[in-house]
Amino acid sequence: MKTLVIGASTNPDRYAFKAIKSLRQHNYDVIAHGLKSGLVADVEIKTEWPVNEKIDTVTLYVGPKNQPEYIDRILDLKPRRIIFNPGTENLALEQMANEAGIQCEEACTLVLLATNQY
Repeated sequence: MKTLVIGASTNPDRYAFKAIKSLRQHNYDVIAHGLKSGLVADVEIKTEWPVNEKIDTVTLYVGPKNQPEYIDRILDLKPRRIIFNPGTENLALEQMANEAGIQCEEACTLVLLATNQY
């Protein structure tokens, strides 16, 4: 099961950074997409959108005002679910995803991992 982290960062203070590290510690395959390339744990942050990847979960670390450029690309991936981390909630995207058969969760990836609910 691959997880796509959108809003990935090499800044250790950012939750996306912490999520990548925690996902890897829990042995999940991670694809990281960010504005700047870099490395978190053993995961390369890529600035190009992933293509031909089977994504199970998209976890968002990009606020609603910066999400429009990602909406069609996320829906085209046809992930099983989208996790809207705190501050990324977007009712319009949730509705589009639900209509496409994609499960949506308003949750914290770090908490889900820490409580074995991921």
